[in-house]
Amino acid sequence: MASQFKRTLVTAALPYANGPVHIGHLAGCYLPADIYVRYLRSIGHDVKFICGSDEHGVPITIKAKKENTTPQAVVDKYHKIMGDAFNEFGISFDIYSRTSSKVHSQTASDFFKKLYDKNSFTEQITEQYFDESAQQFLADRYIVGTCPKCANPNAYGDQCEKCGSSLNATDLIDPKSTLSGSKPVLKKTKNWFLPLDKLQPKIKDYLEKHKDWKTNVYGQCKSWLDSGDGLQPRAMTRDLDWGVPVPVEGAEGKVLYVWFDAPIGYISATKELLPETWESYWKSEESRLIHFIGKDNIVFHCIIFPAMLMEHGEFILADNVPANEFLNLEGDKISTSRNWAVWLHEYLLEFKDKQDVLRYSLCANAPEAKDNDFTWKDFQTKNNSELADILGNFINRVVVLTNKNYNGIVPEVSEYTKTDLLVLDEIAKTPGKISAALEKFKFREALSEMMNLARVGNKYLAEQEPWKVIKTDEKRVRTIMNVALQISANLAIVCEPFIPFTSKRLFSMLNMPQLKWNSSKNTNNIAAGHKISADNIILFAKIDDDEIAKQLEKLQKSKEANIIEKQVEPVKTETTFDDFSKMDIRVATITAAEAVPKTDKLLKLTLDTGIDTRTVVSGIAAYYKPENIIGQKVIMLANLAPRKIKGIESQGMILMAENVKGELSFVSPTKNQIENGAGVK
Repeated sequence: MASQFKRTLVTAALPYANGPVHIGHLAGCYLPADIYVRYLRSIGHDVKFICGSDEHGVPITIKAKKENTTPQAVVDKYHKIMGDAFNEFGISFDIYSRTSSKVHSQTASDFFKKLYDKNSFTEQITEQYFDESAQQFLADRYIVGTCPKCANPNAYGDQCEKCGSSLNATDLIDPKSTLSGSKPVLKKTKNWFLPLDKLQPKIKDYLEKHKDWKTNVYGQCKSWLDSGDGLQPRAMTRDLDWGVPVPVEGAEGKVLYVWFDAPIGYISATKELLPETWESYWKSEESRLIHFIGKDNIVFHCIIFPAMLMEHGEFILADNVPANEFLNLEGDKISTSRNWAVWLHEYLLEFKDKQDVLRYSLCANAPEAKDNDFTWKDFQTKNNSELADILGNFINRVVVLTNKNYNGIVPEVSEYTKTDLLVLDEIAKTPGKISAALEKFKFREALSEMMNLARVGNKYLAEQEPWKVIKTDEKRVRTIMNVALQISANLAIVCEPFIPFTSKRLFSMLNMPQLKWNSSKNTNNIAAGHKISADNIILFAKIDDDEIAKQLEKLQKSKEANIIEKQVEPVKTETTFDDFSKMDIRVATITAAEAVPKTDKLLKLTLDTGIDTRTVVSGIAAYYKPENIIGQKVIMLANLAPRKIKGIESQGMILMAENVKGELSFVSPTKNQIENGAGVK
């Protein structure tokens, strides 16, 4: 908890500067981080919120090639787009820096040199993929192929975005270059590796001290450590010309690996923000470090970066890494390449002054324990039925009645009833409930507790009916309205971390300075005799069906454009008959099928191949239920080298057809008399 530390450093994952920010990014780490930081500031805790653009790595150079420009031009463009959008959305970074800065380059170089001088690296000459057509080595994201763990055919050379596994390029099945489309060759090159295998005991000890982390975070780390092979050495340098140059002799033409470079950006950004005192946040046991990230970054922040910091020896390690799962959009995975996304900068143009509606909707649907879905209809409901009808309606009635009956003057309490005292007690308890949830990084629960206070207010007014009682017992109405105004003032305080623009408007309507969290338990924050504003501001205007229809139409156009573009994939690089003849393709029948535990995509299939019975792991669970495919004839590649997928040895691969929507379907013989084991020519 914050109270155990003198200060807290909160980081949010550095976004790649190769495209704008979308709602998946916001829900994954930036919004929960901002809510948490705003809460800590409000309770008076010393906290710094650090972020910046990740401007190195292969995604940047790929974007530059696509846009026929330079990497620097790409990062300059998107650094501004992202920074401006974050600011307008109310993400309250203390600094939004960039890894192309001189301070960062020097900091990253010094960090690498410190480890190099301590002999922390192993120097290895290894075979790396090389594109003979492009005449260059292929770093991680210049290579795509089939994931050995979930059979995703579009995995990258460093990570499979479908199952979240971290990979090495040489792990991929059937790799190809994204530059030329050709099959790369292996060529020798020298790089510097961090020996994670030797550091595994230290990393394991570190993780064992944090069993209280979110289940998805701790579980993913444990699966890495407990896998059969354990941790493996990982190259911390790359053969590229864009990035921080490796600061040692014999490393010409090489740069720091982006996942070595990027997290050091947290340190360099803190240096920029606090050039004189940055070390107190990074090197003091009185300080706490928290990383907010998405689940695809867990291994880098919980294993690789801590290993780097351990080897350096001067820095504190993360006290918590509250990673969220993924947010989907209208039932489909958010995809930047397919333009299947809600882009923040576009939202801010199309929904003027509705930052808090999106903040509320994303927090209410936060993918904290599992992937969740954003839909425009739900967004509309959250605005109309919750923000407008519950919170907005309560505040509107309080302001209107106070101005109508008391000329905007807060009336004095005459006498509290039992009901009044119960409501005042609920006001006093609410901040503690919200705090308890936020300290555990349960943002959905915290938001619900905040909105429950508005529900208490609505219920109180509905039961007390001051608009009727004023005709017979004006003295009683004074107390009712005083209590209602106390609820309003406290709502203004406790809603600030979640919907800060609304909080600011609420304080303005109440004609009050912004109060901090330490006042949120008080039930007399707005004194009798105080005059509220006469302006009746509508906190949340209703969003009509036409606005939602426009957004759904926009997404549909993206889907149609993608389908048109992807009608037929181009023919792959030419192969030879000799290569084809090496593949043993046969007919087989599925005799048993079951889901692979702890996965959403994989099925474990038992196949009768006509010559033997074997197991194949296939990523088809999204399209077929195990019980429905028993007896299904399939076409399989029978002589594919066995590979372990989720601890199961897969002895081959079944062939599937994929349509333009990415849906998979069996390829099988049309005649039932084709026996198992029959060859496909």
